[in-house]
Amino acid sequence: MQRSKNDLWVGLFVLIGAGLCSDSHDVYDLGVVVQRSKNDLWVGLFVLIGAAAILFLALQAANLLNLSFQSTYRVEARFDNIGGLKPKSAVRSAGVVVGRVESIVFDDKTFQARVTLTLENRYQFPKDSSLKILTSGLLGDQYVGIEAGSEDKNLAQGDVVSTTQSAVVLENLIGQFLYSKASDGKSESAK
Repeated sequence: MQRSKNDLWVGLFVLIGAGLCSDSHDVYDLGVVVQRSKNDLWVGLFVLIGAAAILFLALQAANLLNLSFQSTYRVEARFDNIGGLKPKSAVRSAGVVVGRVESIVFDDKTFQARVTLTLENRYQFPKDSSLKILTSGLLGDQYVGIEAGSEDKNLAQGDVVSTTQSAVVLENLIGQFLYSKASDGKSESAK
């Protein structure tokens, strides 16, 4: 089998590009070079697929990636305190994710946080539904919980939910508990 000069140059560039120039006899045997470069291509492809899978799982676990292709509608709510609620946090009803927090902005006229929620169209809630900021577990992520109301009309695009309950901040609860215990101790010692 006759090899041309161009085949040898191609083989040399493949070796240099793949970093395989450690064996000097590979430069002359183009069949070995092509086989090694095919193996390197497959290994590289599997490494890229593995890295993409790990990145996908990390984004899903961190709640930064949402692959829902359902049509949605937006509603707004105002809260006095949102605690650690973040954009992309889940919106749940009865433990089922029905939407996501789209944005959180501070309203400098009412001094409240204005939270925009995107809810999937397949989940319809009455207009008098209430929203609460809840926590997963004792120190887990915060999410918005929806308690369905009883009105006949449902929430629609652009509606504002008026019945809201702010986040329970653990530090405030501990402070109130300690303050009430301290005041109870003072009133008992005064008797």
